Amino acid sequence: MFQVDEAKLQKLFDTIKEEEIEFVDFRFTDIKGTWHHVTYNVKAVNEDTFKNGLPFDGSSLPAWQPINKSDMVLVPEAGTEFVDPFTADPTLVVICDVYDIYKNQPYEKCPRSIAKKALKYLQESGIGDVAYFGPENEFFVFDNVKVRDEINCQYYEVDTSEGEWNRGVDSPEYDVYNIGHRPGTKGGYFPVPPVDSMMDLRAEMSQVMEEVGLETYVIHHEVAQGQGEIGVKFGTLIEAADNVQKLKYVVKNVAHINGKTATFMPKPLYGDNGNGMHTHISIWKDGKNLFYDPSGYANLSQFGKYFIGGVLKHAKAVAAFTNASTNSYKRLIPGFEAPSILAYSAQNRSASCRIPWGAGEKSVRAEFRFPDSSGNPYLAFTALLLAGIDGIKNKIDPGDPMEMDLFELTLDEIREKGIQQMPHTLREAIENMLANRDLFKVGDVMTEEFIQTYQHYKFETSIWPWEGRPHPYEFITTYSC
Repeated sequence: MFQVDEAKLQKLFDTIKEEEIEFVDFRFTDIKGTWHHVTYNVKAVNEDTFKNGLPFDGSSLPAWQPINKSDMVLVPEAGTEFVDPFTADPTLVVICDVYDIYKNQPYEKCPRSIAKKALKYLQESGIGDVAYFGPENEFFVFDNVKVRDEINCQYYEVDTSEGEWNRGVDSPEYDVYNIGHRPGTKGGYFPVPPVDSMMDLRAEMSQVMEEVGLETYVIHHEVAQGQGEIGVKFGTLIEAADNVQKLKYVVKNVAHINGKTATFMPKPLYGDNGNGMHTHISIWKDGKNLFYDPSGYANLSQFGKYFIGGVLKHAKAVAAFTNASTNSYKRLIPGFEAPSILAYSAQNRSASCRIPWGAGEKSVRAEFRFPDSSGNPYLAFTALLLAGIDGIKNKIDPGDPMEMDLFELTLDEIREKGIQQMPHTLREAIENMLANRDLFKVGDVMTEEFIQTYQHYKFETSIWPWEGRPHPYEFITTYSC
């Protein structure tokens, strides 16, 4: 029924034998971006498993199938497998797509299948053969997190031994005594230990990432207290999104087994920097980087500028997928290196799109700095690609680069200069996505049914619940009115 790469399948079964695998864990991604899994005894897994797929109940997933059409099929892809480093018994993880038995086609709400259609659209357009993505997923590691969501109480508290709020605490439970060495607000980039308390933890995360097939390079503390980043080598659109899922899985679990908790939430700390997912992109054809021109600005070709122009023009709609949580927009405010202004520049990190310094023929690329990790990586990368393709097709020029420090501009100055900004709320992003839905429907990459499902899911699970809840700060501003 499904096409199988025989060489990759043989390699998978060789791994099962060599590693003495006892269980095979099949994983897939829902609309939100959450990984789900079902485990089979290895004795029940054979070649037919990959050719016929695995049945599962699609009605138990949010915003997927109704109960009367719940039967769906997982399609495991040989070549995506890795040995799970966290299970007690030898377990092989295999990443899957989802198939719709009712329409006899890849499921239109499966994010990984949507990303594959975007890549197919790129190739059929003749614009390029492959799109490379290099995401940078920042994260926080906390020692404790407490949350209450009650009718009379909205409350959260996160804690880290690096937090400057612990300077006056006697014998905190995570220390024998108060060591006093802390990075402070915006002070984490990047002092050596003991101020950086997470060096060994990040090293362990990096080692485990290598075990699951991720190639790491730069490993460092980030600007905020308790914040880190581990750079992973770029990949094709599908590879890069798969790698984001693997990286988040490793970071969370390594933190967990060390008695800590990790999050990719964009803005968990008020008054300190947030987590981004800076995303580097280039398009290649016939083995050549189409973003490269030695005579262009920062070695960037006109082709690359058109791609950037498309993303900047459609950024307010793209944000529905690249900045997919209400919390995302608390990060996109001035003063915290948040690239909310839609402009491009070489070297200038205050622009929402940066052309990295010193890039040669193979490495010239556009770095989009506004995405974060709260969304679905398959959908985020798809949205960026479709916006860029539209820029190329319609020759959307982004104008001149902006070399000024955009962080220093006041809101009045931004308005006077006519500079566009990212949306200020998820509601605004979703409304822009709906108004520009044809951008995402080209090549049948996203269907109308998927777009409607996505917007309803975001309104019902994120926007309306968030808008309806009182915030503690509102009691400060409004209680005595």
